[in-house]
Amino acid sequence: MSLAEPAALPIVASAPPRLHIVRRFSTSFKASLPAYLLLLPSLVFLALFTYGAMGRVLVDALYQRATPKAPLRFVGLDNISAVLADPAFTGAVVNNLVYAIGTAVPSIALALLFALALSRTSAVTSVLRAALFLPVLIPMVAASALFLFIFLPNVGLLDYYIGRLLPVVPNWLGDSDIALYAIMIITIWKNAGYYMLFFLAGLQAVPEDVMEAAHLDGAGPLMRLRHIILPELKPTFLFVTVIATLNAVTQVDHVFVMTKGGPSNSTSLVLFYIYEQAVEHYDIGKASAATLLTLAALMGLTALSFRTMANREGGP
Repeated sequence: MSLAEPAALPIVASAPPRLHIVRRFSTSFKASLPAYLLLLPSLVFLALFTYGAMGRVLVDALYQRATPKAPLRFVGLDNISAVLADPAFTGAVVNNLVYAIGTAVPSIALALLFALALSRTSAVTSVLRAALFLPVLIPMVAASALFLFIFLPNVGLLDYYIGRLLPVVPNWLGDSDIALYAIMIITIWKNAGYYMLFFLAGLQAVPEDVMEAAHLDGAGPLMRLRHIILPELKPTFLFVTVIATLNAVTQVDHVFVMTKGGPSNSTSLVLFYIYEQAVEHYDIGKASAATLLTLAALMGLTALSFRTMANREGGP
């Protein structure tokens, strides 16, 4: 008795693995093609006016040109050395540090205070939120013109009322000791309502049951603020701090309108220094070098802030 031989199984030809990858990529690309087409105009503008401009700044920082029609001359890092050795740049950096601290801290503190006071939604709080946010909608140039009228010496709105209390009123924008602090006021007035929105959003994430349990346990408002609300708002604090720092460097319209960097460069900020070098002195090399130094400092600060945020969120 012989055993029957097993029937031969049909051989099915399978496609090579690379062919499967190609087909999967082709299908995925066809599905996402409309999205890429919609993004194409924005990507073109981003490439031309952001990354293209950054590349141009990098090239200009390594070259020098005596006149607009003169040929470019490679100077390496000489422009960066010249900027670092320029007392005007050092003064602008110091002014910007004072300006950043003097605007960020009060703005964030006021924004947190406003958010805590207006966290409950009602008709009254909605109106107050809109009123506090209204300065954000006013262009900086228009707001600067308004505050220029307020700060006018002797005849301005501020001096009018202070003159009734004091025999001598200060020259808010003409005194080099207080001019920088005067322009800080407009920044705080404009940005506090903007930062308030972030804190209002952060307060929505505070667990309501934890707040109620703390209230039942006898924790007062200050204790709940210190031990529950502020720890929950740490990511919001870090994010708002980054935004406030960027605004302190990029908001310079009020300096143009109100002081032109004076008196005696007491209100000259880094961005205004870059403008002076590029437009008034036509020193594109130094302006580009100062821009690179500013971008490097901002990128480092932003990376450090977000890394700290990630470590806090991923920590125990």
